[in-house]
Parts: sequence; C-alpha cells; structure tokens
Amino acid sequence: MTSVVLLEPEPGPAWFPFADCRPVCELRAGAWLIRERWEAVAQAETSRIFGAGHLESFVEYGVPPVSRLQPVTGPTLVGCSDFAPAGVAPELQDRPLRLVNQGSTVGWWVPEGSTWDGGNENWDETEIDGIGLKGSYDLITALDHLLPPDTADFTNEPSDPIPQGCIVIGDPGDVVILGAAVEPGTTFDVRHGVVVVEQHTHVNSGTRFEGPVYVGPGCSVLGGPIHGCSIGPRCKVRGEMSDSVMLGYANKGHDGFVGHSVIGRWVNLGAGTTTSNLKNTYGNVKLVIGEGHLETGRQFLGTLFGDHCKTAIGTMLNTGAVIGAGANVFGETSAVKYVPPFAWGLTGESMKLDGFLRIAERVLPRRQVEFTDQIRTMLTALYDHTVK
Repeated sequence: MTSVVLLEPEPGPAWFPFADCRPVCELRAGAWLIRERWEAVAQAETSRIFGAGHLESFVEYGVPPVSRLQPVTGPTLVGCSDFAPAGVAPELQDRPLRLVNQGSTVGWWVPEGSTWDGGNENWDETEIDGIGLKGSYDLITALDHLLPPDTADFTNEPSDPIPQGCIVIGDPGDVVILGAAVEPGTTFDVRHGVVVVEQHTHVNSGTRFEGPVYVGPGCSVLGGPIHGCSIGPRCKVRGEMSDSVMLGYANKGHDGFVGHSVIGRWVNLGAGTTTSNLKNTYGNVKLVIGEGHLETGRQFLGTLFGDHCKTAIGTMLNTGAVIGAGANVFGETSAVKYVPPFAWGLTGESMKLDGFLRIAERVLPRRQVEFTDQIRTMLTALYDHTVK
C-alpha cells in the first residue's frame, strides 16, 4: 500500500514562528493542511515526517511521528513540506520520478522495489501543480491562490438548505452548509467565491461572509464581516477578519481587525486586538526576526501569531509583526514588530516553564482536548528549544 513521507525544510528565520513548535506540513495552505494536500495527491495517508530534532516529541491528533531523515523504500510518495500541491495529481508510474514545479524538485515518487535516500536528482522528472512556499508569510500567498478552488470543490457536495432569513448575494449554489447551525440574519456574499461552513459550527446572526471563505468543523462564528479566510477546526471568531488563516483551536472572541495574518493553534487574542496589514508608504513588508530582517515581497501582511501566544486587551500590532510561540503580549504594544518566544510582556522577561504548562493545562480542556503526559513532554521540549 502506498504511503506518504514528508520532508521538512531546513529550520530558519523564514519559517518563524511556526517551525519552532510544529512541522511545516501541519500549516494551512488554502482550506487544507499541507500534509492533507500531499495525501490527496497520493490518495494515501502520511506515515512519517522527517524534521528537526526538537520536533521529535511533537504530538497532535492525526499527525504521524516526526523523526530524523532515513532511506525510504517504495511504494512511497516523498513530498516537500514547503510545497503546497494543487490541481490534478501527476500520474505515478512504475518507475522512480522526481516531482518538479517551475524547475525545482518538490517531491519524489518511489515505486515498489526502489529506494529514496534524500538525493536521487538523476531520476526522470514529471511536473506537479502547486505553490512553492518561501516562509510562513507565504501562507497568505497560498491563501490567495488556493482558497478559491478549494472552496469551489465543495459545490460538488450536497449542501443543507440555506435557513430562512439569511441573505444571499450571488448564486445560492455557492453557499455550502454541511451540518452547521446558521442563524437567520447571516449574510452570504458569494459573488467572488464560495462560502463553506462545516459540521458542528454555529454561526450567529449578524455575521457577513464574503467568499471565498472556509470555516472548519466545531467553530463558533459570533458576528462581523469575514472575507477571504480559512478557519481551522474549533475556533471562535468575532469581529472583522480579512484574508487570514487560523490553524485551529484558536480564540478571537471579541471585536478587533485581523487582516492578512496567520494565527497558530491555541492562540488567544484579547478584546480589541488589531493588526495593521498595510504600511503607510504602501511599500513591501519587511519582517524583523530577532536581530535579522526578512524581505517578504508582499504589500499586505499582518501578524504571524505562533502557537499558544496571547495578547492583552487593546493590543495594537504593527504591519508584519511576528509573535513567538508561547509569548504573552501586554504593555506598550503599538510599535511591536517582533516578540520572542515565551516573552512575558515586552521588557525582556521570559515566562517560566511551570507557569506556561499550568496555563496550557487549563486551556486545552476548554476545547475538549486532554492535557496528556505526551503533550506536557512536547511543550517542555518546545520551551527548552526556544528559551534555554
């Protein structure tokens, strides 16, 4: 039986703040995780992720183990985690192949009887559609390109009826409700893309969806305009959101604008947290990562929120701000561009490990996730890697 193995990119500033705390393949490109996109190509499940040593203790429901690089025997599809496949899958033949996109190798097909050892650049090549990702900020680029076709695919599935009292602007066939509870007074503007609302999600009256939008299962959408967003499972959303990605299990339960941003898992945004997504000069956004700078080539870019970070009420974030995993942001925040992992405020103090674990132990059960010994070990390893 065919399996999928995913190869993580080399750790570096471009993948901050997410590669510290999770495999890149577990980031959301369009409506789907990068891992899920590779699994769709192979029509098979992922068996392993080859990644950095600090992620070997990573544990999350449905995610295969992370290990160091080793030879792979077929039949296996090896995919690069910094590439998001799209469109029609290539035909996988009975001979070894390199998967290539715009001249770059992004994967390998290893048939039965063959072995991949990390190189194999002499294999014949075949083209694969998709988007190469240079860093975390390119999840917004992927959103622009992949969310419209991802949501359009859902129109092939039978949808629940649109509740009476809802307003549809555009073709009602572009509203896809899959076991969600939608209150009267919800607006679906689908003139520019499909809106998909998954099962067990509750949508309050006063919400305005402007497609393309994907809302994953088990979310609470509490009101306000949502445009061009991909929202993962078990999120809580209120207020204006535009062109943003929520990986899942995150909380934006209050008003405040979030635009062109990526929100990691278990993030909590305090009431009134607002991101700037466009410089006053209208120029391209440059990220500050520690002591270094990173050109993104993007004119619109908000904030990259690492897993488990939190913001205080009224937090104002600069264009292209980067918040490290586990950071607790409070104090004078209007000029924030970079907050290191596990920062306690903005004075250079770090959160203590015991305090961080106590908070996580309270937070996870609020989304019906058990705080296990394995999760404690993972979070401790994350803290040790980023702080010690």
